[in-house]
Amino acid sequence: MAVISKHVVTTRPVELPSEPPENMETLRGDCARMARHWVAPAAATAAPVSPALIHGVTVPTASARLIDGMSEYGD
Repeated sequence: MAVISKHVVTTRPVELPSEPPENMETLRGDCARMARHWVAPAAATAAPVSPALIHGVTVPTASARLIDGMSEYGD
């Protein structure tokens, strides 16, 4: 078992200089600058898949419990 000294527990953590908060204008500016680097893919349309063809999907128990524990949309 590790022993933590009292000095470590009682001292205040070092505060790092904070960055200015992001806002929608900052996000839009970042996106506008990156947009020229993105290449739009050729228009591809996905054909609908019959539900009869979707089979063999398994979900791990831990993932199912995690999703089950989440609130419903709009709660």
